[in-house]
Amino acid sequence: MSVALRGLAVALLLLLATVAAAADFGSKGGPEPANLDEFVNMLRRDTYDMELLISFGTSNGGSAGHIALAIRDDVLGDDIVYSANFYADRAPEHETGFYVTDLVTMVPKKEYLFKTTSSLGETASFGLDFGEIYKRSVIGVRVYGVPQAEKTRLVAYFERINADYRNRSWNTEYHHGEVVYGYMDLNCAKIIGVGFKYGAGYNELDVKSAPLIPLRKVKAAIKSNIPTDMAMKLFKQWNARGYAMSAVLYKKYDGSTYVDPHDAEKVAFKNLPDRFPSVLSLDFLREQGEYRDFDNLFAMHVLHGMGKYRVAVNEDTKLLELETTGRSLPYPEAVAAARKSARADSRGSPSR
Repeated sequence: MSVALRGLAVALLLLLATVAAAADFGSKGGPEPANLDEFVNMLRRDTYDMELLISFGTSNGGSAGHIALAIRDDVLGDDIVYSANFYADRAPEHETGFYVTDLVTMVPKKEYLFKTTSSLGETASFGLDFGEIYKRSVIGVRVYGVPQAEKTRLVAYFERINADYRNRSWNTEYHHGEVVYGYMDLNCAKIIGVGFKYGAGYNELDVKSAPLIPLRKVKAAIKSNIPTDMAMKLFKQWNARGYAMSAVLYKKYDGSTYVDPHDAEKVAFKNLPDRFPSVLSLDFLREQGEYRDFDNLFAMHVLHGMGKYRVAVNEDTKLLELETTGRSLPYPEAVAAARKSARADSRGSPSR
């Protein structure tokens, strides 16, 4: 075989290997929606100031989900998402192979929701730190009329939490013990809550603190901050300040074959539950779509009432599509309607 033919054969083998190794759509490192940049720019025509991102749960029981905050950055041309890092707990098993540089990750919202590669590096968690919609649905609550000074203070406080984490600080005004992630203590809901309470000056915001004496798991859970609970508290605070709100559903892409190598059970994203994040109630023990607790039903109906947009990946074209709901009630009206609907649902058929 000539040198030229041998070189051509090697190149062909490399090309085939690359094609074989290419990730599927909706998988880490795979292709993204071709209209992503254009679509994100279109969404930003809505002049909101920040967006609370409430992620659905992916387990069969006790799915509290996740909560993060996106703050508009007009210089960047995207929002920056501030999100608690599940693996920043200083556990020995997370020392290698996981992103643990910061306790509060900071990434563009386009990356957080839709991208399949991360600016945080290879150890970032797909479906958690970035590419959320390939694993679960996310509800975004957009907030309008927030002063720039408040947004600046929030950013500074999240940066301060990261500094405390890197410096291995203990016993701050927002946390007892070492500043590390804790599922039932310094979790995603608490980090967002303390950002508003101590950073933005929401003195009336109720943010729970874990007891100094360790409790059993069930009792500790009662003392924990839950994403949906925190969201509902923040809605009241924003309404009291005269801020307007609307909601966006970023629907889960149902075709992802990606399996997180860190998960104990190897389940493709497409087969994971996509549960509305529950408040602490007996609904933790029920199947998705079978919620009966009034607080859960109330939260569902409030978000549904404020719904303005629905964002989804088209199964055939793999492009992002936007649907306008046509309702988008102001928060006070959404609350009044939700109270009636939740009361009827809790007495009768469960909400689906």
